[in-house]
Amino acid sequence: MPANLADQISNHPAPLHVTGLSVSYGDKPAVQSLDLNVAPASMTAIIGPNGAGKSTTLKAILNIIPKLSGQVRFFGQPLNKIRRKIAYVPQRATIDWDFPTRVFDVVLMGLYPQLGLLGWVRSQHRRKVKDCLERVGLAEFADRQIGALSGGQQQRVFLARALAQDAELYLLDEPFAGVDAATERAIIQVLHQLKAQSKTVVAVHHDLATVQDYFDQVVMINIHQIAAGPVASTFTAENLQRTYGGKLLAAQLQQLGLEPA
Repeated sequence: MPANLADQISNHPAPLHVTGLSVSYGDKPAVQSLDLNVAPASMTAIIGPNGAGKSTTLKAILNIIPKLSGQVRFFGQPLNKIRRKIAYVPQRATIDWDFPTRVFDVVLMGLYPQLGLLGWVRSQHRRKVKDCLERVGLAEFADRQIGALSGGQQQRVFLARALAQDAELYLLDEPFAGVDAATERAIIQVLHQLKAQSKTVVAVHHDLATVQDYFDQVVMINIHQIAAGPVASTFTAENLQRTYGGKLLAAQLQQLGLEPA
């Protein structure tokens, strides 16, 4: 590696750098030898078929599930040294929506590291929660029980909680799954605003039709990493067919503006 490039990497470490990540469920491999380097101020989609290891990758990166092997660094540091710079939005299906709590309190959870040992909620914290709810279009729902919201509204609440953290890296697991068109537009607008503020976004994504509009980087996995890089050069018919096991039809590829491989 050229010395000047090595200096650039050491002075500006990637928001997320993964080397040799492997995960299994019992004897079944879930992710094998994944390498990932996410550029600062980028919007990165992780795509692949069902069971490809997309959500597993995020969870292993965050130590939610154990790794078999691999090293993960955030801005050049291990997770425990830099956790406050990282916000995570899980899949909506994994949340207990019957838990009796208000929208305001869910978003306030994003501020817990700032509340101190006594957990006193001051006026600046209330303003922060209100601002985050306004950004996702839910200011009027602050006192609503979380279980009384629609699926799209619930997803926006958890995005607001992530915004309250003032993180540098946002990891989202299927943020657009099962939401209405208005919610999807609201979420992607917020994510693009984060990128404009030099934040970094990584999202597990399922809708191939919006990859080219929403993201500038893409990671394609099917247990193994198939391809990774800029959408313009990586989101190709050949790579998609390799990722999805040749199951995409020519008509589907043409709808994406791609010539069949």
